[in-house]
Amino acid sequence: MAAAAAASAVVAGNGFDTPNPPPPLPQEDIMGEPKPIEIPADVMAKLSGIAPEKVALIKQGRTGRYVEKDALFDRIRTMPAAELTAYIDAIAALHAQVEYQEGRDAKTIPLDTRSAWFNAWKAKRPLVMDPKRDAGPMDLGRYVGGRRGGFATFAGAPVAMTPEDLKAGKVDVAIVGAPLDMGSGWRNAIDGPRALRMTGGAGGNDMYAMINPGSVLEIVDYGDIAIDQNSTERSVAHVREMVREIARTGAIPIVIGGDHSLEYPNVAAAADVHGKGNVSVVHFDSHYDVGRNGVHWITHGSPVYRVLHEGHVRPQDYIQVGLRARGPDLETFGWMRNKGMRYHTMVEVEKHGWDKVMDRAIAEARQNAKKLWISFDVDVLDPAFMPGTGTPVPGGLTMREAQPIMRRLCAENDIAGIDIVEVAPYLDTSYKTALNSNYLLNACLTGIAMRKKGLPPRYWSPVSSEHGQDDYYGPKKKS
Repeated sequence: MAAAAAASAVVAGNGFDTPNPPPPLPQEDIMGEPKPIEIPADVMAKLSGIAPEKVALIKQGRTGRYVEKDALFDRIRTMPAAELTAYIDAIAALHAQVEYQEGRDAKTIPLDTRSAWFNAWKAKRPLVMDPKRDAGPMDLGRYVGGRRGGFATFAGAPVAMTPEDLKAGKVDVAIVGAPLDMGSGWRNAIDGPRALRMTGGAGGNDMYAMINPGSVLEIVDYGDIAIDQNSTERSVAHVREMVREIARTGAIPIVIGGDHSLEYPNVAAAADVHGKGNVSVVHFDSHYDVGRNGVHWITHGSPVYRVLHEGHVRPQDYIQVGLRARGPDLETFGWMRNKGMRYHTMVEVEKHGWDKVMDRAIAEARQNAKKLWISFDVDVLDPAFMPGTGTPVPGGLTMREAQPIMRRLCAENDIAGIDIVEVAPYLDTSYKTALNSNYLLNACLTGIAMRKKGLPPRYWSPVSSEHGQDDYYGPKKKS
């Protein structure tokens, strides 16, 4: 009876506290809202025979979505009257097709609530159905000399399955996979967690600090979070629950994606646990990810906006680093500035250098909030180092730059959590994307270990930083 009751409670699921869909966008946040235009007198004369409501579309600037205004004016000036009528009618008909129309367009994607398996994808198996065991991490290695003969795990770490395991093991860091793939128009981020587990580099000694994070920290692989690959919205709700589950035990969640839609539930979960206003975000990306007014409420191009829109993090506590894609445009840069967001593009890096930019970004992140979430889209790196990602952009970070940045961030700040996202290994003919991502994960773990040991953020081991046979760099400091 107890087992049946537990199973019923799990399948019923817990309530989720995020509005779905979220509240309507305020007017000033609507992206690409047309601006009224002034129609020249000679063009207005040519439009005299056109229906007033269609001329109004031009005046409102709405036709600018389909044809640039000067090109439109030139065509109107040169077209015969019969052709002009057909042309304007075509633009008006296109406009009618593009915008939502009540009664014609579906506003929601219905789910079949009659399905007996409605919540089965995320229902956790009750512990009473498992063999009895003491709570705590489980080592899956078969051999004394390493875990290569057992099951592949993140950083070669033991496995934990429940919050009780995390608490009993006094776990410092729980690495969890989130193979969400629906938020991206280019698929394969689903295999990111699998690729990082199967590729070395996350575990072992960091030569810069001469620290093996696994010998300083209690690290576990917390498995994968269940994903409904037919619904990003259903998936991010459960991701938020699971990241919150980890954080409430005191462990630092590190989420391996999966696409960048995950930043929304990850940061929201951190705010759930540590409090809104207590978490800042350093968001590494070649894209700004504040897409708004799109058809879908959440995609890999809009997680930042949704975090801000729902109030989980204040705009001034959102610090973006590495932007260099074709956007934002001037309007969006203006919107970001008006909101109070901090952004650091590769233009700024080229102008001032990484040290000055990161000093500024870290100071901004620590200005108001106690905890820091690091969201790392691997496309912030140059495609030479991360070819296996869906939206690569040339001119990005090198691994030589990224590793010390991540080590320093994790050593210098009280980390609420980290996500590493957009690894799409099937787009990479080598294994460098997964390997380099693991080395970045190792840099994060090393920084957390350095902080636990009380080492300064820019610590270099005297053993690895020089051979010690002379005083070439000056007298040695006593350690």
